[in-house]
Amino acid sequence: MGNETDIKDESEILVDQAWRAGDKSKRFYEMTYAGATSFLRRKYSKELKNVDLAVSGVPFDSAVTNRPGCRLGPRAIRASSVELASLNSYPFGFDPFQHLNVIDYGDCYLNTHKPDSIEKSIYDHAMTIIKSGTKMLTFGGDHFISLPLLRAHAETYGPVSLLQFDSHCDTWEPQGPIDHGTMFLTAVKEGLINVKNSIQVGLRTHNDLDVGIEVIDVRYIHENGIKKSVDRILNRIGDTKCYLTFDIDFLDPAFAPGTGTPVCGGVATWQALEFIRSLINIDFVGMDLVEVSPPFDHAEITSMAAATVAHDWICIMADKKRSLKL
Repeated sequence: MGNETDIKDESEILVDQAWRAGDKSKRFYEMTYAGATSFLRRKYSKELKNVDLAVSGVPFDSAVTNRPGCRLGPRAIRASSVELASLNSYPFGFDPFQHLNVIDYGDCYLNTHKPDSIEKSIYDHAMTIIKSGTKMLTFGGDHFISLPLLRAHAETYGPVSLLQFDSHCDTWEPQGPIDHGTMFLTAVKEGLINVKNSIQVGLRTHNDLDVGIEVIDVRYIHENGIKKSVDRILNRIGDTKCYLTFDIDFLDPAFAPGTGTPVCGGVATWQALEFIRSLINIDFVGMDLVEVSPPFDHAEITSMAAATVAHDWICIMADKKRSLKL
């Protein structure tokens, strides 16, 4: 046995790395059932210097049209990520944080008693991160948050191609200023999206309006498989700068019951992960993952799926940076 001092020092090191880790990229083993639940045990920090990617939450769900609760999504996704932080990443086989400096920036502050302030608060939050040269991985919240996020990204990068995994097109005519089913029509009208290089994947709801974004509906995926679907995605986006938005209801409700507007007939979790793992060649400028509603979840099925999708996106970003160094 070591002496008592050694044991005490070890406990100081092995618990709560989210704020005790000195090196942002370093990680160490921690009890999966304890400690501060930052995303993937990344260091909580507001310091953006030399940071590649900042994870943050936007806990907003006042734009939902059915079941609420996704304001609790960021917290649940973080909590479900702890197991993913304990080993080298599958199937990549490496520690992504040796190649990509990632922090957990915390959540965007929102005054829900002043709904007219919400869009600007999200936009300002995003601009603070993006203008530092840091990319964003954002957890919702409902899908409306993509609109102010896209405004911030388009201001920085110019119009971006949109890669949308979703069961809904979200290009219906607005019924009011805050609506989680209309923001991509608004984004098209505002010129935030490079329509000719944008694509929606997994849709299984109908809209008469065609805004020019290519659609891979869920029946195409079921009939033709992931590889052909990925080929269409890569061909559409090409070498443009791309923003990825992932609505968890892209998954079938059997695999993501904890969401506000579930639609039957979707894909399985493994299929969603294979999509993400196939996108390493895309020039991503940012990502959001939205609509995780923990009150309607069971045994963390939905939040675990969300955490793994986000984890694998980080891995392809890290793998791309790692490959450039080889």
